[in-house]
Amino acid sequence: MKNHYSFVGGNKGSWRVTSCRTFAGAPLAPVQAIEVVNAPAADLVDRGTWVLQGFTSNIRYATTDELIKLRAVQEGLSRPAARSAALIPLKKTPAWWALSQDERRAIFEEQSHHTQIGLRFLPEIARQLHHCRDLGEPFDFVTWFEFAPEHTSAFNDLLEQLRATTEWQYVEREVDIRLARND
Repeated sequence: MKNHYSFVGGNKGSWRVTSCRTFAGAPLAPVQAIEVVNAPAADLVDRGTWVLQGFTSNIRYATTDELIKLRAVQEGLSRPAARSAALIPLKKTPAWWALSQDERRAIFEEQSHHTQIGLRFLPEIARQLHHCRDLGEPFDFVTWFEFAPEHTSAFNDLLEQLRATTEWQYVEREVDIRLARND
């Protein structure tokens, strides 16, 4: 499955863990490195200490105009200068999932301005959202971010702004894993 990814936390990987901070809920077991594999966890030989998996999909809460703006400035992953990364798995509360799609959209964008906040940090910070909820994973989403080390402060600002929104009142588990590319 081309759009299925596994994030393998263990003792080896192409990304070295530089820090791991739990913002809400239970932490993940500590690991030294993470390997990103474009395959389902069931296909992996090395499963490390833990594996988080998800799949890429359509952007679910964005309007056509928002998608056009995002695509105009969003750069891809694996840029040579992007030597820093963050893996942020999130689980939303049951109250979030009890809301209708339009109620979630209202909180996500009209109240929290999620897309507008993200646009201010493009193209320096690249990101890819992975959906996990439908796979029965312990998190609903895993977001992978990449950026040049000199943009770490901007990345921290992005997260601070997002965490201050109404949307984050619906987060029951969040772990922020910072990484540096291994040479």
